Amino acid sequence: MGARTWGPAMRSMRRDESVTNVRITPGTARRMLAFGRPYRRILILFLVFIVLDAVVGAANPLIYRAIINKGILGHRVGLVVELALVVAVLAVVDAALLVGQRWVSARVGEGVIFDLRSKVFGHIQRMPVAFFTRTQTGALITRLNNDVLGAQQAFTDTLSSVVSNLVGVTLVLAAMLVLSWQITLVALVILPVFVIPARRVGRRLSSITRESYALNAEMNTTMTERFNVAGALLVKLFGRPGEERRTFEAKAGRVRDIGITQAMYARLFYMALILTASLATALVYGWGGAMAVRGALNVGTVVALTAYLNRLYGPLTALSNVQVDVMTTLVSFDRIFEVLDLRPGIDEKPDAVDVPRGPARIEFDHVDFSYPRAEEVSLASLESVAVLESAPSQQVLFDVSFTAEPGELVALVGPSGAGKTTLSHLVPRLYDVRQGAVRVNGIDVRDATLPSLSEVVGVVTQDAHLFHETIRSNLLYARPEATDEELVGALRAAHILALVESLPDGLDTLVGDRGYRLSGGEKQRLAIARLLLKAPDVVVLDEATAHLDSESEAAVQEALRSALKGRTSLVIAHRLSTVREADRILVIDDGRIVEQGRHEDLLAAGGLYAELYRIQFEGQSEPAHLEVTADEPGEISLAGLNG
Repeated sequence: MGARTWGPAMRSMRRDESVTNVRITPGTARRMLAFGRPYRRILILFLVFIVLDAVVGAANPLIYRAIINKGILGHRVGLVVELALVVAVLAVVDAALLVGQRWVSARVGEGVIFDLRSKVFGHIQRMPVAFFTRTQTGALITRLNNDVLGAQQAFTDTLSSVVSNLVGVTLVLAAMLVLSWQITLVALVILPVFVIPARRVGRRLSSITRESYALNAEMNTTMTERFNVAGALLVKLFGRPGEERRTFEAKAGRVRDIGITQAMYARLFYMALILTASLATALVYGWGGAMAVRGALNVGTVVALTAYLNRLYGPLTALSNVQVDVMTTLVSFDRIFEVLDLRPGIDEKPDAVDVPRGPARIEFDHVDFSYPRAEEVSLASLESVAVLESAPSQQVLFDVSFTAEPGELVALVGPSGAGKTTLSHLVPRLYDVRQGAVRVNGIDVRDATLPSLSEVVGVVTQDAHLFHETIRSNLLYARPEATDEELVGALRAAHILALVESLPDGLDTLVGDRGYRLSGGEKQRLAIARLLLKAPDVVVLDEATAHLDSESEAAVQEALRSALKGRTSLVIAHRLSTVREADRILVIDDGRIVEQGRHEDLLAAGGLYAELYRIQFEGQSEPAHLEVTADEPGEISLAGLNG
């Protein structure tokens, strides 16, 4: 009995039977079939190959019977040779059919994988930031890898296994019943002797396999967290390499032990299947041979029945577990559809309009905001929790109204958690307001096309993210068609060209995971260069220099001169000295604008701004500050900070 007969049975018995208790969303099967519709013609060819292969497999034992009964016992050498040639031809045909099946299976399987991954990846890219703040990255990757592969098996492994086993078993049983219904019935009676213990072994095997998957996932999570720069740095700073190694070895040891147990159960299953087939073969040879001696059965029939037995038990065992196979693929599709059915909270209206380019005006009109509830942006399965939290979201912004005119620099200051960053997130429409409106150049951002809004608004955060690619690739992310001359110009304006030119590979230097090969100030200046390539009309700075030392901050501030020149700017300031010359300062507290005006006026008013300023600089000499001058109408220039 070869892998073609026992392999499907083995895979089927390893399936997790608990999937049969999973409640599948109505319509999942119909939607699953929709993914196979583009491949319906090639799937028909696939089924034809499977049926023909089953017919060829069922024909061989009958030819063996004829060779013995009519050729050998009839002393007809010519017939023996002819039938032997037929067996050889059928073997070639069978090999060709198997190659054809594999080719079609690969075409369909890889095509479905591509379709599913592309659809899921594209859908996830449309999800709002709130989705990613709640979701486990590993859970998303699992949907794109494990679940997609599980879904793909519906059109390859499960379909081919069910059809080939069903056709094969039908043909084999029909032939065996015609040859000897008595021996066939006895052979079928023996099957439960194997299947019942095998189901128990299969349940244990599926449990072990499930635990193995979970432990491997834990190991992968551990490696992912410890192998990135931040994780490795934390381990070293706390002196924990030894303990980390011991923890990992404990998990890896458990995986090793489970692997041994898994291998033994798999071998036990295989040996039980072989033993059952061998016992049945012994029965056929014993009983059939006795009948042949008495003349009730011919020798060729005994050989044919024995050959058929090798094609019966494996497929029958696999068919006994077909419900688990089908449910496994349905569960995978259901988990994929669960993600695809989660609506993006930030989407483009059908009648959306482009935001006009040019000097930009930002308007907040009586804005109220609270973050989306968990059920609006997430799934329990993607957060690895049983039930999503049901607590209502607290309101963050209350009746916020202000206007930033073209070319103005408006600073947002206030205590931590006051709502400054939240307010800045509403301009590029990372979130949508609950009440009121945010307008850019007179267009409500909810009515704007997302690409045009992205072109108009540029953001630099306090922890600029760089991909683990080259400097060139990170810059071209802003404008893929930019020339090398434009890249150099952006780097020069961001005051980092000299550094890039000093690197051995220049623009082709890899920046490392999240840009960790660069200092904080260098990362920020590259982010500013990327912003300059984008050339937005609105710039949002979210505490872009908050975590930098004085020297790095001065370099970044020099780079910001180019970034802010002639652009409408919203600057979230941690160090109040950096916004002394802003056109207007908005003081945010508990989600409300409690004060606004210029630096001198706010100090004179003696309110929250004056208190924050006093706390920040009490006992210090007069702080250095950004010097903001108007080079031309609507243009802003910032001098560097030196303290």
